Amino acid sequence: MLIPCPHCGPRDVGEFTYGGDATKERPDPESASAEDWCDYVFHRDNPRGRHVEYWHHGQGCRLWLKVTRDTVTHKIEGTELVGPWAESAPKQGRDVA
Repeated sequence: MLIPCPHCGPRDVGEFTYGGDATKERPDPESASAEDWCDYVFHRDNPRGRHVEYWHHGQGCRLWLKVTRDTVTHKIEGTELVGPWAESAPKQGRDVA
């Protein structure tokens, strides 16, 4: 599977590390219970079809991405940089095949 990194271009999935479900919201540290944190950290759905995930390009630009892909076919619909540096990072402007 090739992941189209917006900074580096299409790269083999071996350069990336899966970072988790990008649709889960982090609990509020001021009000979350231990059960809320346990659910956030350890409990995951196993979705079939379109899903948004975090991936870290550790063997490339070392930036975090949100990847929208189909978990059945592994077809990637799109990627975007995430984090406070996302707006200033140079982009390749490559389309997803």
